[in-house]
Amino acid sequence: MAPPPSAIPLFKPSSSPPPSFSSSSLLLHNSMLKRIAFSFSLHRSLSHPTKLLPSSTTTQHISPAHFPALSSLIFRRPVYASKLLAMAEQTSNPASQSHKHTNRLAAEHSPYLLQHAHNPVDWYPWGEEAFAEARKKDVPIFVSIGYSTCHWCHVMEVESFEDEGVAKLLNDWFVSIKVDREERPDVDKVYMTYVQALYGGGGWPLSVFLSPDLKPLMGGTYFPPDDKFGRPGFKTILRKVKEAWDSKRDMLVKSGAFAIEQLSEALSASASSNKLPDGLPQHALRLCAEQLSESYDAKFGGFGSAPKFPRPVEVQLMLYYSKKLEEAGKLGEAKEGLEMVFFTLQCMARGGVHDHIGGGFHRYSVDECWHVPHFEKMLYDQGQLANVYLDAFSIIKDVFYSYIARDILDYLRRDMIGPEGEIYSAEDADSAESEGATRKKEGAFYVWTSQEVEDILGKDATLFKSHYYIKPSGNCDLSTMSDPHSEFKGKNVLIERNDSSEMASKFAIPVEKYLDILGQSRQKLFEVRCTRPRPHLDDKVIVSWNGLAISAFARASKILKNEPEEIKFNFPVVGSDPKEYIQVADRAASFIRRHLYNEQTHQLQHSFRNGPSKAPGFLDDYAFLISGLLDLYEFGGQTNWLVWATELQDTQDELFLDREGGGYFNTPGEDPNILLRVKEDHDGAEPSGNSVSVINLVRLASMVAGNRSDHYRRDAEHVLAVFETRLKDMAMAVPLMCCAADMLAVPSRKQVVLVGHKHSVEFENMLAAAHASYDINKTVIHIDPTNSEELQFWEGNNSNIALMAKNHFAADKVVALVCQNFTCSAPVNDPGSLVALLSQKSSSSA
Repeated sequence: MAPPPSAIPLFKPSSSPPPSFSSSSLLLHNSMLKRIAFSFSLHRSLSHPTKLLPSSTTTQHISPAHFPALSSLIFRRPVYASKLLAMAEQTSNPASQSHKHTNRLAAEHSPYLLQHAHNPVDWYPWGEEAFAEARKKDVPIFVSIGYSTCHWCHVMEVESFEDEGVAKLLNDWFVSIKVDREERPDVDKVYMTYVQALYGGGGWPLSVFLSPDLKPLMGGTYFPPDDKFGRPGFKTILRKVKEAWDSKRDMLVKSGAFAIEQLSEALSASASSNKLPDGLPQHALRLCAEQLSESYDAKFGGFGSAPKFPRPVEVQLMLYYSKKLEEAGKLGEAKEGLEMVFFTLQCMARGGVHDHIGGGFHRYSVDECWHVPHFEKMLYDQGQLANVYLDAFSIIKDVFYSYIARDILDYLRRDMIGPEGEIYSAEDADSAESEGATRKKEGAFYVWTSQEVEDILGKDATLFKSHYYIKPSGNCDLSTMSDPHSEFKGKNVLIERNDSSEMASKFAIPVEKYLDILGQSRQKLFEVRCTRPRPHLDDKVIVSWNGLAISAFARASKILKNEPEEIKFNFPVVGSDPKEYIQVADRAASFIRRHLYNEQTHQLQHSFRNGPSKAPGFLDDYAFLISGLLDLYEFGGQTNWLVWATELQDTQDELFLDREGGGYFNTPGEDPNILLRVKEDHDGAEPSGNSVSVINLVRLASMVAGNRSDHYRRDAEHVLAVFETRLKDMAMAVPLMCCAADMLAVPSRKQVVLVGHKHSVEFENMLAAAHASYDINKTVIHIDPTNSEELQFWEGNNSNIALMAKNHFAADKVVALVCQNFTCSAPVNDPGSLVALLSQKSSSSA
């Protein structure tokens, strides 16, 4: 469905990158970029940056400046959807094959590496065995980086890595290494950063050639197997790299070493001061909102143009800024921002990017109207999207948004949770059209013909087809596609109407009956869909992504208690008691603590599949998990989750914090084979670890007192100071960091303290009231002073909270106090009074 990485345009700042693309930001000053560009002319002779020409033509450019033999590698040709689909259809069904070859990857746990375990390529996993072999043979290393649900990784495997001729060239001339970017994001970051720094874009599969000491020699993304239309194939690339290695080795190695040296200097920037200049947080927040507003699509929702991505950090910023405007009395401007968000969330939910039959969201839409998706499903999208729909519901109290939040979370509960509560990573876009089929197609699991719908739904088919725009000829004839009819000719992606009342009148039935028929019909289609071959499930458990999901499940448990009692749900939403969601969060956090946390060293491992991975926990693992644990505590979890969050923050600071220069590095820095330590700031498909860490520090500082609170705030200020230039000049690249900077600048954060026995209906209702309204600059603390462990924690970390609990405890009720600016309200003991108290205007301003 999606064009290959080499055919996707590099994006304007107003857009998110495609999923097969990485767009991590670089903190390179213009002068340094010029130095690197000048020094990398040798690399340019071997690399292939990708560009999209106006006529949908792709160009891979390899400069012949230093190597005349490479001059024939300049080419251009059109790429059409029909050709891309043909590539995708070649993916074989592993169950139907006998294994002629088996390589070292067969002993690995990563689903992506196991997919390549029977290639004729003599693959190595990333590690010393491969490096030693390259040194021994004195040959370059070829590194192929991807992930198990990557569509174009599958294509390159079928075309090149399963080809005996390609395998012979790789085996004779190179040491070949396969890397799962989800299992080893540190390795991916080094070489993706290299490719991006030189050419402005990259993607997966990432194809990089290294010297035996791991310095990059050249890099690219997807390569076709053979020369066509003047375009060099992968075999040609291999021959030319071999020739260059034999004849110009010293120049290549020196240039690669210089590249790493310059990137290391640029990406480990230090702050020039310990805090941001006064006023910059407010400026950055306003600038980011203005830039996003300028890129807003008023016709179809979203920010930017096709392909469109649900980048939740953009929605988070617009909601946060609108709240600030409202507090400042600028109601008109606040309303404009909210309308952009609500319309965007509605368009996404009604579009084909939303799985109406099974729940959850696909990765992105190839068109501007959220119609035809790239069908893979990623856990990091589900967790973040559930949270922004919960935020929208808490602001406007429209059950449309709570319904979609439940839709996402119920999909995860049904399809993505393991036996011990662990939450899996992703589902592939590709699957076989029928059992025993030898070819896979993207979207085969999800699309329908009109006849299929009629056969399954019978008398209700007409209503259902009208509601979801299902046509006999198919509904994927998008003019935005280069070859529109070839992808899913005769197939339909469900797109929902937004006029159920009118449609019910048309069919002369009550609206409730109309919605019931739709729900029953979706369930029937779901049951039939379950008989189709399923897309591949990546059952790897990644700590960072689980942290995002833990947050969503925990928050849903209380925010959804504010739904009206008479609400009715239809399939695929289960409509369960919201308190069940916090149990999901609790189990996922318990799995990580049990299997991926060392109680002696207090350190995390990055991922789990049939045991913990070899990779250590990275910054995102700590930051996202701490955020999830804070939400788990604030929304009703036990105090032990808060205790663990503080312990993890201590470990994060020890492993990643640059105490001299400020900011957090992405890796611990203990592995000499990882050549770059990056201070990441870009808030993209996932937020940056630095942005999330600042918010964590602000939240922790509002819970504890004294020197520890001051310490958290100072660290947060120093982190932000590293990214001063980004916040000042390129705010739209760092939307969550803009929110974080403003949160830190708020003079006094609101505290809601609940005192009383837990595990009671009264406590649950008061906690739901505490979270009924949207307010990011609010901390909820709950304490039972009769619990000795809880009381001991608070006496050691914030004696004021402990004293407040002792003074206001009542055995027969739950008491709430709202504190801000060193002043606390009179205690209240019913949910309505607490909601009213929290509805009063905050002292913070835009």
